[in-house]
Amino acid sequence: MRLLEHESKRILEKYRIPLPVGRLVSPGELLKIDTPVMLKAQIPVGGRGKAGGILEASDAEDAQQKVSLLLQSNLRGYIPKSVYMEEKKTVRQEFFMGVTYDTVAKAPLAIFSPVGGVDIEELAQQQPELVRKEHFTVASRLPVHRAREIVAETGISGKLLLGLSSVLSTIAEVFLDYDATVVEINPLGLMDDGRLIALDCHMEIDDDAVFRHADIAALEKEIGRVEGEKHMSDFERRAAGIDNLDHRGVAGRVIEFDGNLGLIIGGGGASLTAFDAIRSHGGRPANYCEIGGNPSVLKVKELTRLILSKPGVDKIAVIMNVVSNTRVDLVARGIVKGILESGKNPARTIAVFRIPGAWEEEGFKILSKYGIPIQGRTISIDEAARIAAKNSN
Repeated sequence: MRLLEHESKRILEKYRIPLPVGRLVSPGELLKIDTPVMLKAQIPVGGRGKAGGILEASDAEDAQQKVSLLLQSNLRGYIPKSVYMEEKKTVRQEFFMGVTYDTVAKAPLAIFSPVGGVDIEELAQQQPELVRKEHFTVASRLPVHRAREIVAETGISGKLLLGLSSVLSTIAEVFLDYDATVVEINPLGLMDDGRLIALDCHMEIDDDAVFRHADIAALEKEIGRVEGEKHMSDFERRAAGIDNLDHRGVAGRVIEFDGNLGLIIGGGGASLTAFDAIRSHGGRPANYCEIGGNPSVLKVKELTRLILSKPGVDKIAVIMNVVSNTRVDLVARGIVKGILESGKNPARTIAVFRIPGAWEEEGFKILSKYGIPIQGRTISIDEAARIAAKNSN
């Protein structure tokens, strides 16, 4: 579950990470401002700045007009339901810092760069010396002295080093405390007076862990929190019906696309990673889909049948992160049953099956019985996506 910026910042505030003064603006509210402000459309995707979702206003009348404009805009497939207004800051330098989960190393990964406000993946490719990464364990977390070593490798020293390493260590705490898949501050701004302020924040919570956080679970159920331009299709409604067949796990959160490769992929950040990787390797997804939390064989079977019923879809890719709360054998059994009941050959239908984790040996036996190649935990999500794209073209 991706949080909106203002929701992420309220969490940072709990951990005493400094923020610009800001608040949500209600539609039609009469605004009063004394200094220039930034108006930010609240949508659950990145890239809103380039899409026109962040505007500067110099006075109340200007702000009023721009808030109205943002609330009527279509920004990357979303129509904003709220606008966050905060004071404009003059920044001396911008930094990037974040924590995510490395699915290959199976460990949290801290990332820091002295260059902020940019696409970190692009920066890492073009100037890798400006991006420092280090794994840490859940047990030891990321103490300040280790965070200091990461930041110091970029040539930063003195008081600034102490301040940056403190924030980096703190967002690692946020990452672990909230069962996050991503916590990112970009940019973290250095003010003229030496203060560090989080100008923007991106947080994603593992879908299977939302129930452990009452405040996050309440946000997920909030009516009108976000609104996508695209309305639910009949295919998506049928998928939602499958997810409601029983209470066990998730197997039916589906978004339909025009493509030929059906996807059954793990929830949270791993599903987004797999989806993007398949597209980057030339694959054409027929759907985005999340499964997890140990769904029943029935739900997986029915979801498989539904995806294969879509015209033009004759192959599916099954990709998940290393799972501990989902049995590999149950997913494998459901996938195979769904394919067989669709009148297809499992070995020819599955473009890739990559789910390592609980009960994997039993799951691999089922795959072997039907001649399906086994992709274990040594195969990364990116490599599995490459195999899927190749086998579907």
